[in-house]
Amino acid sequence: MDEQILKPGDRDYVGALASGLDVLQAFDAEHPRMTLSEVAARTDMDRAKARRFLLTLHALGFVKRSGRQFELTPRVLQLGYAYQASNQYRAVIQQYLEDITAELGESSSLAVLDGDDVVYVVRSAARHRLMAITLSVGTRLPAAYTSMGRVLLGQLSEQELEAFLDRVHLEPYTGASVTSREALREAIVSAREQGYAIVDQELDSALRSVAVPVFSGNGECLGAINISTNAARVNMDTLEGTYLQRLKDVAEKVRRITR
Repeated sequence: MDEQILKPGDRDYVGALASGLDVLQAFDAEHPRMTLSEVAARTDMDRAKARRFLLTLHALGFVKRSGRQFELTPRVLQLGYAYQASNQYRAVIQQYLEDITAELGESSSLAVLDGDDVVYVVRSAARHRLMAITLSVGTRLPAAYTSMGRVLLGQLSEQELEAFLDRVHLEPYTGASVTSREALREAIVSAREQGYAIVDQELDSALRSVAVPVFSGNGECLGAINISTNAARVNMDTLEGTYLQRLKDVAEKVRRITR
């Protein structure tokens, strides 16, 4: 948490590498194929610069082109595979989360904090769909409005938390959404102190979830796991009772196997 992070303009900061990664990340579910102009617009680059990066990525096999359209190739998956392969415990967590889904009929996930978002790295999806968007490994959601996000934000140092609160954009996704920084701070501190967080219909109407942090045997925070459900189907007593205890049991199992 405390390592020094380079900034653009620092001597060791490689701007070309950063720009190339920006181009790769410009492609997503809503933009699977784009023209040069569209890539330039999404990355805030001029066309000449975007063209050089696209052609380089094309030469390396990470991008393919068809006429004026560019899209990613399966080779990009190698980057994600290296990350997953270096975190073998996630295969075990996957099984634990699938057990939760089989037992409770609810979706369960593991996420990590990346900037101001949580990123799903393991997911077991129930048959019923809870949100308008499809949640899968790699999905990013605002940390401020997710139970996993608030649990993970609770692991930040006071300085890091203050920096987050200073820059975070608060948006009223629903009528229940937190819209003040002080209220958000209280929710995060509460998650830190009680060891779990519940978010009730703040990101999406009718969606509520509970999350707990997951630690390795040496105390490293590995992420947060949650159970998400429909507010009309599962009441708060069940969420804070049965569902929360199920997550705590999984977190304890992970702690034991990662010593």
